[in-house]
Amino acid sequence: MNPGKSDKHLKIGMLGCGVVGSQVARLMLESSEDLNARSGATLELVKIAVRDLKTERPGINPAILTTDADSVVNDPDIDIVIEVMGGIEPARTLVLQAMQNGKSVVTANKAMLGRHGAEMFKAAMKNKVDLYYEASVAGAIPILRPMGESLAGDYVRRVMGIVNGTTNYILTKMDESGASFADALKEAQALGYAEADPTADVEGFDAAAKIAILATLAFHTEVIDTEVSREGISGITAEDVAVAKSLGLVVKLIAIAELNNKEEISVRVHPTMLARTHPLASVRDSYNAVFVEAESAGELMFYGRGAGGAPTASAILGDLVEVARHKVDGGLGAPETDYADLDMAPIGSMPTRYLIRLEVLDIPGVLASVANTFAHHNISIQTVRQTGRDDRAELIVMTHMALDKDLANTVAELAKLDTVKEVASVIRVEGTLS
Repeated sequence: MNPGKSDKHLKIGMLGCGVVGSQVARLMLESSEDLNARSGATLELVKIAVRDLKTERPGINPAILTTDADSVVNDPDIDIVIEVMGGIEPARTLVLQAMQNGKSVVTANKAMLGRHGAEMFKAAMKNKVDLYYEASVAGAIPILRPMGESLAGDYVRRVMGIVNGTTNYILTKMDESGASFADALKEAQALGYAEADPTADVEGFDAAAKIAILATLAFHTEVIDTEVSREGISGITAEDVAVAKSLGLVVKLIAIAELNNKEEISVRVHPTMLARTHPLASVRDSYNAVFVEAESAGELMFYGRGAGGAPTASAILGDLVEVARHKVDGGLGAPETDYADLDMAPIGSMPTRYLIRLEVLDIPGVLASVANTFAHHNISIQTVRQTGRDDRAELIVMTHMALDKDLANTVAELAKLDTVKEVASVIRVEGTLS
């Protein structure tokens, strides 16, 4: 192909025009000559489906706006549909309809793909169209295409990352200023990093959808968001963060997809204490990063802005150019594969380390009874730190590698001991500690 030399004219329709969609429209207008040259076709945004026509959208021609989303996916003149409306429905139905009508699709919809990705990929193959979705995970960071193409000849063993900017901003502020979760959340909301209802972010739903997409791609096996073991950060306290800091650790919401020694897939999202020397520990504020471990390539890290209108629009336009090139050439991108069909590992079967904070009575024999409880469930203790508080004490226990299920049983038994007044927190630990 010789970009810029084709007289191909491609018409683009868009579903949604919120923060991301408005940036896509703006950048298409401002960068039209470059986009046309890079794609080898004239790209024209001809129709945008919106919820209402009264909202002001500076720079966007009102004549191309419509409240009829069906008219976008059913318009025979439209070649490519960009979906930025979010949510599972009606986005899923509309995207499927667009592909059935022979239109390639570019989407940023992690919720839809995290739940129905396999269905969408199969529909794209059946209808011989492209489905590109780089913007669905980690905003502007190019991670999906490198995993699907650059690492296609390698064997990925593990993917872990910070894939939610809201929670990373909150935990960064808690670490740097000692703020409570509630205060850090209010600051994130005031700055526009968190929604008025932050549940999807702080309880890990957003990250679960993204790691499901990454796991599907990494392990060539269908993984959906409901198969992801999920724990959010709303229970993380300023004391948890302070204890981590005193130990040379930092708390992050980490999404992990990995293979165990039985070649089963474990996928989970949870608060994690990382050694401050770990590459992900230095990822601050609303930035994202994804750490990939492959058999031949070794360790790779992808870092950048994980959210926001402009970064996400950048990824969408990158996909748009690639899809347009395929339209000009008469080809398609490589299809997604789920040939491996690996089993999901049972929840609780993956080993990791833990830091447990206990509030106990400050009397003789307490430490022995706590240690015996860990030993009873075959969990080895790495270190114990005790601090006094009048007639009570705080025990901070760091374990060696242990299974989730064994740890859960240990915590349940500890909570029943007369000498243990509270199991204050249980947080996983990743990375090499000094």
